[in-house]
Amino acid sequence: MTVARSERLLTLLQTLRRYRQPVSGAKLAAETGVSIRTLYRDIASLQAQGAHIEGEAGLGYVLKPGFMLPPMMFSEEEIEALVLGSRWVAKTADPRLAAGAADALAKIAAVLPPDLKEDLDNSTLLVATPRRGEDKADVALIRRAIRSEHMLDLVYEDDKGALTERRVWPFALGFFDSVRVMIAWCELRRDFRHFRTDRISSAVSTEKRYPRRRPVLLKEWREKEGIPPQP
Repeated sequence: MTVARSERLLTLLQTLRRYRQPVSGAKLAAETGVSIRTLYRDIASLQAQGAHIEGEAGLGYVLKPGFMLPPMMFSEEEIEALVLGSRWVAKTADPRLAAGAADALAKIAAVLPPDLKEDLDNSTLLVATPRRGEDKADVALIRRAIRSEHMLDLVYEDDKGALTERRVWPFALGFFDSVRVMIAWCELRRDFRHFRTDRISSAVSTEKRYPRRRPVLLKEWREKEGIPPQP
């Protein structure tokens, strides 16, 4: 399969994902910029690869949920984005997350066609090693607490060296070049607070769910900070 055809099939798949009701072949052909004959061939190719596309000529087509995009259909720009992203994570994240990025990229590389694998192996997009303070807290523990919506008991050091004990509801982790920041609801301050991971002297999971859902906290924090949702 050539790269051009891979990108064409990807465009068709993404177009189908925008529709919840059957859409005509003529409309799909117009949106993807191909002839109706080519569209029918491309739909057959996607179906052969496992895409659950239902319908037929004259009735319209709909993509059923659950189809995972094969890595072989990544475009050159998507390959570069994956390489750049994985390299950035390897440089800025905690060791377990960095290893996860490397493992994920290796799995993708294993199923890429030779031409795209060569692009991945020879990518010239580089990431510099950031300068930051060493984390005192277990960042992997913080990520687990965020996923499970568990409260954490912290000992936190402010910029003047004073220590305070906090019980927090962590719901996000920000990665910056010079620092990592845990975002949480703080029971002591009764408000959202940002905790630098290099100032968290200790963090212990209570193994107890906090009383609000993580997406709700994230939405309220974004609204308070004036931060638009990520794409």
